[in-house]
Order: sequence, then C-alpha cells, then structure tokens
Amino acid sequence: MSPDHTRLVAALRELRAGAGLSLAALAERTPYSKSSWERYLNGKSLPPRQAVRELCRLANEPDGRLLALWEIAESHWSGRAVAPAPAPHTDESPRPHPQESPPPAATGRRRLGGSRLLVVLASAYTVIVGGAAALLFLLLPDTEAREAEPLPASVPFSLAPQCHGAACEGRDPMRLICGLGPDTLASYRTATGAHIELRHSKKCGASWARTWGTAIGDRVDVTAGGPTHGVRIRNKDDAATFIYTEMTEARPGSTVRACFRPASADGERECFEARVGEAATTARPPSPQ
Repeated sequence: MSPDHTRLVAALRELRAGAGLSLAALAERTPYSKSSWERYLNGKSLPPRQAVRELCRLANEPDGRLLALWEIAESHWSGRAVAPAPAPHTDESPRPHPQESPPPAATGRRRLGGSRLLVVLASAYTVIVGGAAALLFLLLPDTEAREAEPLPASVPFSLAPQCHGAACEGRDPMRLICGLGPDTLASYRTATGAHIELRHSKKCGASWARTWGTAIGDRVDVTAGGPTHGVRIRNKDDAATFIYTEMTEARPGSTVRACFRPASADGERECFEARVGEAATTARPPSPQ
C-alpha cells in the first residue's frame, strides 16, 4: 500500500470502530458485501468512493476529509499520480568549441546508456514494491477468524503507530497512524455548536483534539502541560469535515486541556480538560445567566 492508502485505511477503521459497526452490519446496511468490507478495511483493495460515503453516513460523520483521502489514494492506485519527469541535467562547465565536440555516435551512446539505467532502476523499484505488497497480503489475518469482531485485535504491520511519546510531539496523528482506535477522553460542544473531542492513543502515548461543525476562522488548541499545538479552520472545506490538531505527549495520569477560540470578535474562549486513564466525560457550555 502507498502511504496515502495506509492513511485512508486507518481513517476508515477508526470511523468504523467509533460507530461500533461490525462487518455484518456494514453488509446489511450498504450495497457492499462482508468480504468486500474486509478487503477495504485491511488494505487489500481500494474501496469505491461510494463505499467511503456510506461508511461516513452510517457513522453520522462529515465525509469531506475521508473523500479527500480517497481521492489521493485512488490517484496512486490507478496510476494517475505519475511522478514528474526529472529535470534535464544542466552542465555548468564551459561548452566545448564546435570543432572539439564529440562525434554524434559517441553522444548517442551516452544518451542510450542513461535511458537503460533509468529502465533498470524503474524495474528494480517495481520488483521491490510488488514484493512488499505481496508480503503484506500474506500477513493479513484471515477473514473468517475476524468477521464477528467490531475491530480486529491485530493490525497489519504497515498500520502500526509510527511514533511514541516525545517522538509524537507536534506531529500529525493520522499520518503517524496514531488515530487508529484511539480513546475519547472528553467531548465538548461549544456555544457556537462546534464539536471538540480530546483523543488519546495508548500505543502512541500522545493526545490531540479533533473538531468538526466549526466556522472559518475558529481555532482549537491542545496541551498536556508541555507545548501547545493548535489548528485554525482556514476555509469551507475545513469547516465541512474533521480537523485535527497536532499531537502532544500524554502519559497515564496526564491532564490534557483543549481550548476553543471562535472566529467572531465577540465570542469567548472556551476550555475543557480530561485526565488520561479516567472515564470519558461530555460537557456543554454553561447556560447564560
């Protein structure tokens, strides 16, 4: 799988786990079979665009971000995302006098040799990638052993978290595969109607905030007693989907705090917090006096 396909699979599995949907439930409530969903959720095949939308619909979540991930993954899967050709080499050395130029035959041999080298390198790359993909498919768990579970107990090696603790500080939870089956420490709904969740990954030893239902210009910050990491809603696409802050290291017992700053000038800053390892909480802004 390409890194973009890996991120899409991680996001789909997180969404499915959060909604508590089994493979059988997905098959009953969508046009896709249980075996198809097993392939989609384990990276064996790229799901159709409509399947991504169906999962978002069942989980009652905005589909903008997942569809954006699908577009990127599909472009690599289909081969449409072709790497740009390397820029031609520019020789900075003085050009030889026309009378000293090499014969045409010699020039042709040099160009042919360069082309052959590119072909050999491309072939080697194809063999390496193909072998890695084959190994991944061989290591994937069997469908029948997992079909009744809401989320498989074991995750293919390519979906393992890519950082832990301090190494996750200031990094993207989805890109580093920390967003696969995280805990929700606390949920909060702001006075403007935006939703914020404090998320925590035990495997990554880090926390972050996830928000949706926001307005352009809103900002969410998160900290666990160390650096503060924030995200701002920049445009209508951000406002229509999930937006994540970067991660902050959070050990068991750490207090994680999130603050929401609305775009409107007269809006007030709203903060809430939760402790890693304690039961999840849900909060709303206080009613006006």
